[in-house]
Amino acid sequence: MTKKYEMVIGLEVHVELATRTKIFCGCATAFGGRPNSHTCPVCTGMPGALPVLNRKVLEYAAAVGLATNCRIARYCKFDRKNYFYPDNPQNYQISQLYLPICRDGYVEIGTDESSFQTCSGRKRIRIHEIHMEEDAGKLIHEEGGDRTLVDYNRSGVPLIEIVSEPDMSDAEEVIAFLEKLRLIIRYLGASDCRLQEGSMRADVNLSVREAGTEKMGTRTEMKNLNSFHAIREAIESERQRQIGLIESGQPVIQETRRWDEAERVSYSMRSKEDARDYRYFPDPDLAPVSISEAFLEEIRSRQPEFRTEKTERFRREYDIPEYDIGIITESRHMADLFEAAVALGAQPKKVSNWLMGDTLRLLKEREQDPEDIGFSPENLAKLISLTESRAINSTVAREVFEVMFAENMDPEEYVKQHGLGMVGDDETLRRAAEEAIAQNPQSVQDYHKGKDRAIGFLVGQTMKAMKGRADPVRIRGLLREMLQKAP
Repeated sequence: MTKKYEMVIGLEVHVELATRTKIFCGCATAFGGRPNSHTCPVCTGMPGALPVLNRKVLEYAAAVGLATNCRIARYCKFDRKNYFYPDNPQNYQISQLYLPICRDGYVEIGTDESSFQTCSGRKRIRIHEIHMEEDAGKLIHEEGGDRTLVDYNRSGVPLIEIVSEPDMSDAEEVIAFLEKLRLIIRYLGASDCRLQEGSMRADVNLSVREAGTEKMGTRTEMKNLNSFHAIREAIESERQRQIGLIESGQPVIQETRRWDEAERVSYSMRSKEDARDYRYFPDPDLAPVSISEAFLEEIRSRQPEFRTEKTERFRREYDIPEYDIGIITESRHMADLFEAAVALGAQPKKVSNWLMGDTLRLLKEREQDPEDIGFSPENLAKLISLTESRAINSTVAREVFEVMFAENMDPEEYVKQHGLGMVGDDETLRRAAEEAIAQNPQSVQDYHKGKDRAIGFLVGQTMKAMKGRADPVRIRGLLREMLQKAP
């Protein structure tokens, strides 16, 4: 009889913080730039260069800790994690091992998976710690060549590492935890958490054991997981690999493995190190950090209204569907945009329709996130007003919106400059309708035979003649009037 197995999963989540400068120097953190142009003696590890802690990094770390129900340490310090690798110019990484800034937090998740439903439908994933550290540089392997280049622009970029307890038992729980974590951090504005760009990276620690037993199996760590899809596939692949080893009587080796997205398999990188392998010791160049109650109160006062509270308030204040609320509040930027446009007088459902429809469509086409929306609530409210007042029709409105989405221009000015306003002159509309009737006798006959859909074709032809600058409802009424009078 085949034994039943269960997974035990914990995560190490690295989040790149949205500061303008690096954690210990004044170099820019901006993505891109000429290789090794955002560097200085501090972030390239030059002898005698002394680091100075960026206060904003401390603020972001404390804010994330408070939002994830952590205990914030009043006294923390930095340590040196010693290892040699070409992208590590100092031959050590400044991190926090012994006294991290945050401990003992949790995030609540809820999914439809019955395997971990509690009586309230939610599960608490514990956070062991959150600590601050610096990122390493980037290695660039030449295709078809025998050289590896190194770019230190990323060296010294501030990170927080969020270490969970091994409380997850399947991929759905892992994804739910990461999505909730990403949502919290984005609401705080602490990071954009883009997995595909590396500003959020999750390493998966996974072991397998017989179902119902308490003893932990041997765990492996998987890296190079750049999407939720990759995380799901990697977890399932590693589960099957470990079960296969156990069933065949072979040991599972504690190691670090790298996920190959193209081949959809993982391979061994190195044996899994313990803390002692890195010879941690307190960094002598950085003073310990003492955190006051006044500092924490300042951070608490800046905490935003998070999604749960925002969702409840939207239900009370706005007459829009539950589904719309769920989508809009997935992004703080989109939720703020919605509220600002409504405050300017736009109807909530009209704003919701533009955000749920054309906005999401264009974001998907451009492979962008809601945080990338560049148009202002003022311009969205103006566009809705132009449509509601029938200054432009829906076809023109969508055309204008696409330009507004890309350039955030004033829709009123754009309509004037390009002559897109609807023609309201009855005589002009009547001439266009008469021409459509004269040129399409078959449609006229079909209409008189009771085929009411034929009028739709005539409306289209009239709209074409008007270059879209007319109200189709008004044209339909005018055509009916003219056709009923015709013999």
